[in-house]
Amino acid sequence: MAAAGGAVGLGNIWRFPTETAENGGAAFLFVYVICCFLIGLPVMVAELSLGRATQRNAVGAFNALSKNPIYQAVGFWGVICGSMILSFYVVIAGWSFSNVFVEIFDYVGMTGPATTLVDTSNGVVNILFAALFMVATIFIVRGGVSEGIERATKTMMPLLLVMLLVLIGLTLPMEGAADGVKAYLQPDFSQIDRELILYALGQSFFSLSLGLGALITYGSYLSKSDNVVQSAAIVTLSDVSIAFIAGLLIIPAIYVAQAQGIQVFDDAGSLIAGPALIFNILPVVFDNIGGIFGLGLAVTFFLLLSVAALTSTISLLEVSVSYVIDEFNVARNTATWLMGGVIGTIAIWVSFDLGMIDILDTVFSAYGLPIGGLLISLFVGWVWKTPAAMEELKHGFPSFENSFFQKVWPLFIRFICPILIFLILLDLVTG
Repeated sequence: MAAAGGAVGLGNIWRFPTETAENGGAAFLFVYVICCFLIGLPVMVAELSLGRATQRNAVGAFNALSKNPIYQAVGFWGVICGSMILSFYVVIAGWSFSNVFVEIFDYVGMTGPATTLVDTSNGVVNILFAALFMVATIFIVRGGVSEGIERATKTMMPLLLVMLLVLIGLTLPMEGAADGVKAYLQPDFSQIDRELILYALGQSFFSLSLGLGALITYGSYLSKSDNVVQSAAIVTLSDVSIAFIAGLLIIPAIYVAQAQGIQVFDDAGSLIAGPALIFNILPVVFDNIGGIFGLGLAVTFFLLLSVAALTSTISLLEVSVSYVIDEFNVARNTATWLMGGVIGTIAIWVSFDLGMIDILDTVFSAYGLPIGGLLISLFVGWVWKTPAAMEELKHGFPSFENSFFQKVWPLFIRFICPILIFLILLDLVTG
């Protein structure tokens, strides 16, 4: 549940629709789904099994299986990626929470405060809400996985799903929504190029929390009776499903806003809103619904979106906290406040320079996470060795020996996943 909550968050509702709208619509969706199941699922199984076998954090897991410092650096790279992603993620998460107040202020006619809060370039406001989010994240992570993370996740995520479905039902009849559905579900395969494939791969790793050690960390908390393959399949299916549903809301909403006379795309066809897309587009849908019902939907949606963001921020923070606890023998409370403070300091810089979001997202998400996944695949397949990994997978999976997964997973984790990730990264660098 904690891993699913970490996967299902702003990565699906904020980042996926934005990436889809900017990179070919249905063509991006098609490549993204393939990346999730063909590459993401086998890598997720590798990460979870690595964590459960060693009962260690992202760095400690590699250290337990090899004394080569090169392999230990693989885990440390994941800690760095998770920390840097969290530094801009809390800023965007803060936008989701601030929009609760924007909707209320707009409804009661307090246009001044609403205008101040809706301005995503206001560094002071960004810091205020990012700090609130970081403090909330710290308090939950202090409680550990079962008491803190899992409890927060399994209560609120079903409510978010219901809210998404309700909003889809209200949005699709609106003017312009049909064009959005067409752009989202009718693929133009000629738009598939090396850049689209890289960003689809990066999105799959971002939304599944792969390559940064979060799943190694969560794997270390799994018991031997848990079925790792089944757990990975549930997380992947949950992630893809929520991403698809979120896209079915956001992409049509973009075209609804365009039909209302709002300029969404520039002359080159790129989104004008960028990272702030859903916070500029969805209020148009709520305004069209109108009245106290529209306000109630808006407030509820952005509250639940904030919870979805929180399930991801706690997963990202847990990676570095677990590393500090295990490797430096620091108490959880101290480690949580320490890493939260360090990452929060970087978030201050991001709050005043939003251009850093694209830079950090590209370096540590689009490139960094696939690189992490590549290195983890190579480690599990060739250093730890797939027979040892498969012995671990037998625990909690009695029929593993005769399963189809047992036949294909070694091939994927040793050859197919590393080769595909490497070729995609190489093609972009050299292209």
